[in-house]
Amino acid sequence: MMKIGLISDTHSYLGKDVIEHLEGMDEIWHAGDIGKLSLMTQLEKIAPVRAVYGNIDNRDTRHLYPLNNLFEINGLKVLITHIGGYPGRYTKRVKSILQGEQPDLYICGHSHIAKVMRDKSLNLIHMNPGACGIEGFHRFRTLLRFAIEDAEIRDLELIELGLRSEILDKS
Repeated sequence: MMKIGLISDTHSYLGKDVIEHLEGMDEIWHAGDIGKLSLMTQLEKIAPVRAVYGNIDNRDTRHLYPLNNLFEINGLKVLITHIGGYPGRYTKRVKSILQGEQPDLYICGHSHIAKVMRDKSLNLIHMNPGACGIEGFHRFRTLLRFAIEDAEIRDLELIELGLRSEILDKS
């Protein structure tokens, strides 16, 4: 069984609460809008990281991480990108990839809204972990944790980290 911590939209902010929830994970996946690359160094001290760049990420980040990350893990085919939409509202680019590659799990960030949905028409699960950073319009900071075993997603958890405004008020 492989334990995964899924985050997105850190925008250079990685709180101690995020780190605590990622400890013990076998891998950490970041769905873009990383911000400062030093954040990735912090994450790599916890567990191996798979990531994509987002629309706020600079040239250095885009050089290190792809726009799309397609891989297979424990029998599950996964696609991660930053901007791509969700079931019934995919971008044209992502819909083409989903139809061609047929992943079991499609992950994106960008909206800052945590969401997990099944797409029956493409036979996949869509996940967006929301935003765990403090930049943006979201009220709550969130992340997802889950396990992958025998090509199945298990033990899915939505972690609410609290109000974004609580962090901003302390700054």
